[in-house]
This record gives sequence, structure tokens and C-alpha cells, in this order.
Amino acid sequence: QVQLVESGGGLVQPGGSLRLSCTASGSIFSINAMGWYRQAPGKQRDLVATITSGSMTNYADSVKGRFTISRDNAKNTVYLQMNSLKPEDTAVYYCNADRVRIIGGFYNYWGQGTQVTVSS
Repeated sequence: QVQLVESGGGLVQPGGSLRLSCTASGSIFSINAMGWYRQAPGKQRDLVATITSGSMTNYADSVKGRFTISRDNAKNTVYLQMNSLKPEDTAVYYCNADRVRIIGGFYNYWGQGTQVTVSS
């Protein structure tokens, strides 16, 4: 069984920074892409950023230049460094691991979510 555990959310003032972490645990052979998505109240879950095992990255236009995604493949861990935070970044942030190879095949997993609130 694979679990994704997130940490690092919280309350921050506009212009501040936060760093999210997500670690995948279990009998994992490999993970293709890992990423972060977010969901604000009353809205759909949207892509924030993704990174492949080869370190290719993709960002939502709204976070380009402010957020940086990185990954430690040996630790099955993905990070999201968030700078210059804005109130509109407030949301629950979810970690995702795509095409996780375990015994039996490839699967997609989600974390439980961590709240990020940007407010003065």
C-alpha cells in the first residue's frame, strides 16, 4: 500500500513564503511524475506544478516565477517552494504521484491535503 504524506502548510502573510513537502511510502519501485494541485472553496482542483523523474517541470501560469517544484527521487519526496504568496493562493494543496510502479502494476495516488492560507 502506498501513502503520500504532506507537510508544511499554514498561515502566512501576503508576500511571504512557505515550503511544502510530500513523501511517498510503501513498496514502490518507481514513480513517474509527482506534483501539486490545489483546490479553493467552491472551485475545482487545479494543477499547480508537476515534475517528472527526469526533472522536467510544468507550472500553472498563475505561479510561474513564484513557485519552484523539486524532487528527491531517492527519498520519493517532492517539494514546493512558494514565494511571494498572494491571498489568491489560499487553498488546500494536494500532492499527487502518477504512474507509481508497485507489484501488480501502475497506479495514481493522492495525499490528504494541506491547508495554505495567505492573509494579513
